[in-house]
Parts: sequence; structure tokens; C-alpha cells
Amino acid sequence: MEINKKNLKEILVTPKYINEKSFDLAVKEAERENRKIEDVLIDKELIKDEQLGQLIASFLNFKFINLRKEKIDKEMLNLIPEIVANSKEIIVFGKKDDFVLVGMVNPGDLETKHLIEKRVGQKILPCYITKRDLLESLNKYKLGIKEEFNNILKKLKNSFLSKEERDDLTVKMVDTLLQYGCENKASDIHVEPHYKNVVIRFRIDGIMHEVLSIDKNLHELILMRIKILAKMRTDEHMSAQDGKIRFLIGEKNTGNVVDVRVSIVPITEGENIVMRLLFSKNRQFNLNDLGFSEENLKIINKIIKHPHGIILVTGPTGSGKTTTLYAVMKILNKPEVHISTIEDPVEYDVFGISQIQVNNKTNLTFTKGLRAIVRQDPDIIMIGEIRDEETAEVAINSAMTGHLVLSTLHTNDAATTLPRLLDMNIEPFLISSTVNIAIAQRLVRKLCEKCRESLYVKTSSLKGSLPEKMIKKISKGKNEIHTYHSKGCENCNNTGYSGRIGIFEVLTMDDDIKKLIFKRASSDQIEEKAKENGMKTMLEDGIDKVFKGITTIEEILKVTNE
Repeated sequence: MEINKKNLKEILVTPKYINEKSFDLAVKEAERENRKIEDVLIDKELIKDEQLGQLIASFLNFKFINLRKEKIDKEMLNLIPEIVANSKEIIVFGKKDDFVLVGMVNPGDLETKHLIEKRVGQKILPCYITKRDLLESLNKYKLGIKEEFNNILKKLKNSFLSKEERDDLTVKMVDTLLQYGCENKASDIHVEPHYKNVVIRFRIDGIMHEVLSIDKNLHELILMRIKILAKMRTDEHMSAQDGKIRFLIGEKNTGNVVDVRVSIVPITEGENIVMRLLFSKNRQFNLNDLGFSEENLKIINKIIKHPHGIILVTGPTGSGKTTTLYAVMKILNKPEVHISTIEDPVEYDVFGISQIQVNNKTNLTFTKGLRAIVRQDPDIIMIGEIRDEETAEVAINSAMTGHLVLSTLHTNDAATTLPRLLDMNIEPFLISSTVNIAIAQRLVRKLCEKCRESLYVKTSSLKGSLPEKMIKKISKGKNEIHTYHSKGCENCNNTGYSGRIGIFEVLTMDDDIKKLIFKRASSDQIEEKAKENGMKTMLEDGIDKVFKGITTIEEILKVTNE
């Protein structure tokens, strides 16, 4: 049987996983947009995909399988052609005893079950899978990126190709780059010209991976196609250019739109291309998912309810500051509130928020944009970055006049944020009366859950890496400390890591900190007092995540010792 609206209501509303009003609104939206109710419920974050899958599987009386956590056997996968797997919404992923394991969006479909059994020549064991999980897993059918490019290269060597056919192959090259970048969850794609070749590298979980080396003569074709897509000047080769591409992954109605930020810079061997992939649809910006501890979440959720003041997020480039600000804005983004931003660049388009892109060509700087925003009657203002004294002054004045201001700074920790504002000639009384909270953060790689194992580390091996006090606290006098590591598997490309998570320190502006600011105290003094008052440092927050099996000591030390 297939799940219907009535079944879903019984599964979700009766046990109070979702309230009736939210469910009914989701049903109306699904009917209006001709979409599945399940997709709307997940997109609106009323329930997680995996949780919904487990509930539906239980209702249908089938085992639920999360394909993302399964090692899909390539040989078994190819027992069913991709076209059949796609049309019948099935995937063969393994074998158990005398049964072939098959994930099915509709496991009660007897006709499809008989079809699979006939094709594989064995009895099957059907399991319930979600449609989203299936679509992601169907990518396993695809050729590797090297094979794709080799096939394109062979065709390009044909001297009888028409201009239209050559153009189509160029389009396919760039589409293939973007497609594989997205499938591999790359944050950046680098196309780097060298003397004899072009190297293509993906940044995945903060680490660069070389994925391809191609002939130098292909560089011009790729470059021109990207410039056209990003609306850049194709005749300009001596100046840096920035642009943006919108790229669809998957089908028109069910796929994800990826915003691609493009930067092209002339170097000695040609023009270097870097494309940053911004997954606007599946980036949900939930504070709960970023890695904040329960204690820190309570503090932040309390602070963001203040109608005015400044919330500062600090850390080096690439530490996830913007994502944290967007997660806060998502909570604050209500119909009765007007939010305006000034950013460089605008990383994600958010419905209901007025977003301004800095444009130095038209003299639209952070400061000028910020002054213009204040005249637009906002309740909340987000400034991409406080870079100078002038921007800091406007931000402080905005907070003083009843606005809630969100922004970022480049400092190493939360305590240094406050003296940094003093360095920008902001008076101590203004800092103490406007800054509500300073959040410092870094990103660390997460251990791959599929190949994670227990690991015992000698306490003596931590000496010199961690403070003596901390070693005593975590070892509790024992010679060994229980941690985790991942040995590497197909799921994580044998790196042992999959995805990233934040480590944080959250400093609130209490009376003790205010007194220190009036005295123009150093960052060390401010940190010491904040720790006395309960603040956990990034190192301590990271070590907590190590013992929960989320990351490793090496990862924590790598980012906290920067």
C-alpha cells in the first residue's frame, strides 16, 4: 500500500510529532504546488527525513533503511539498470543470507517485487527507503569524473564536429564539474591552469583534494563557458572578476538549486577559477545542527530575544561565522519584523529579508550601505563584517537607537572581540552598553559514523598538547583515555572524516565583564573572568566533542592552535 494523507495524519498528528495546524498548512501547500506532502513537511523542518522514514516504515510494517549509512555493493547495484531503478523507485544495495536487499519507496508494490526477483533470479527482502535517500543513492550509478571527462575529450577530438556539437560538449564539461562537486559535498571547486595542464581540485570538509588533471587546451573552453554563465566579460583577461551562477541539481520540481559564487583571477599561466558552492535549498541554518552545546544554546536563544544590542560572531575566514548569523536570522525572521542586511557577498538569498550586496564600483560600501539601511526602518540589521572604525561606529549607534545588530569580526577568540572594538576607538561605555554576546568559533571535521571505532590514548601522549589541568580532569588519574577514531571507508573516501561541525565559546556581557571593559582590561583578563563565570573555551568545547565520538583530539588541536 502507498501512504496517503489520512495515513500521514494518523502517523504524525495523533502521536503529536506535528501539530494539526502545521500539518494542514503543509497539505494545502503540497496541493497548491503539486508536491508530495512528505517533501513539504521536511522542507519546512516540521520533521527530519530519517524520522519520517522510520515512522512510515513502522506503519507499513517494513524495515527502514537509511541508505546514507549503508555501504552499497556496486556489483549488486548494477543488477538493476539505473533507468529501471529510477522509474520504479528502487535500489539494490546488498545481500543477506539467500536474499537480495532492495530499498523501495513503495515496498508493498507486489508487481515491482516480482519484476526484481525475475531479473536478479533470487528472492528479495524489501525495505522502506525515503524518496530523497533514493535520489541521492542513484548517483552511485554515475561514471567517475575522470571517465566522464575522457569521454568528452574523445568526442572533442573528432574534427567533423559541428560548432553546436562542440558547444554542447563544453556545456557538459562545466555541468559535470558542478554536478560532481555537489555530489561530493565540496564547498569549493578550483580550476587551476599550469604550464602544460589544468588541475581541478575540490575542497571537501576544509581539505583540498586533487580530482582531475586535464589538457591545457580545455582551459579556454571551460573558462569561456563559466564567464558566460556568471555574466562576466569574456574579453577581459587581465583583471579579477566576480560573478554568480544558479545551478540545478536533479529534476526541475524536486531538485536543489545551488548558488555558485565565481571568482576569476589572472595568474602567470592563465586565469584561475574558484567556484564556491552554496546549497541554498538544503542549507537549513538550524542553530541546533551547528554544534552548540545545550548550555550555549540556552544562552543564545535567551540573548536573541533582546530587542536591541549587538550579537558578534568571531573567527578566521572559513570558520562558519556567516552560517551562524543566518541561523540566528532564521529564528528572528517573522512577518512582523523587518530585517535588512549589508553583505559582501550575499551568500544565501533568504525570503522575507532585504539583502544588499556591497558594490565598490558604485561606491556602495559597508558603511554607506549601513547608513542607507538605517533609513529603511529596520528592526534587525545584519552587517557581513565590521572591518573598520567607521562601520563599528554606525553599528554601535544603530544598537543604541533600538536596533538589534548582528555582525562578524576577525579575532581569534571571544575575549579578544571586546579589546578589538576598543582598538577601533569605540568608547568603553558604548561597548558595555551595546554588545550583548560574543561567539567565537572554528570548524572541525566529524568522524565518519560508518567506520568509527573506539580508541584508547595514552595519557602521557597528551602532555605538551593540552594544558596539564585539562589532562588531569579528563584522565581522572588513569593511564589511558577512551576516545574514538575512524579507520576510513568508501563512505568517507578513506579519510576517516565526513562533514564538519563547529566548536564554540560564548561570552556574555555580564556585570563583571562590563567592569573590565571600563578598565580597558586585556583579552587574557577578560577570558579569565569569563571562565570563572562559567564560559567554556573552544578547546574545552572541542574536547567534549572528542569524548562524544564526534571528532578527534588532532582536529581540535589543529584549529585551536592556529
